Amino acid sequence: MEPLTEQQIRRSFVNCSKGEANSVTLPRELDQLPWEDLELLGWRDAKAPLRGYLVVRREGRPVGIALRAADTRMSSRTAAMCLLCQTAQTGDAISLFTARRSGESGRNGNTVGTYICADLGCAQRARTEIPPWLRERDPDEVAAERTAELRTRVHGFLDSVLGS
Repeated sequence: MEPLTEQQIRRSFVNCSKGEANSVTLPRELDQLPWEDLELLGWRDAKAPLRGYLVVRREGRPVGIALRAADTRMSSRTAAMCLLCQTAQTGDAISLFTARRSGESGRNGNTVGTYICADLGCAQRARTEIPPWLRERDPDEVAAERTAELRTRVHGFLDSVLGS
């Protein structure tokens, strides 16, 4: 992913108002992120713990979606999988996130949801947390495949938010 500025990130949101986008708490040290290793930028809002954000490049421009985490979490004794990066974790490390749909549908209260890593660290996990059955293969090749699959699933979720 190419580096993004604060202004580019704020303008990228498709499912919230400009006022809401301007009040988003951005990730700390935005200029120091490992942009070349990110397929998407995901973070939780430090000032509003149930809020999260995903920004991805689509057709050459950044597109962001605002998310809301479920009020409750699964048990740490339960196994769960992030449906974006497909990394298996304990249940308390996965959260149900909902996103308001864009446009008229979203203004009418329609949302879509999926289970995602609670810290929204999917981009890093897709590269580093290789499942045991893939560890015999070339790590760089597996990481490239997993990040391509992550990108496909994120774009699928984004399609659901956009209603396309």
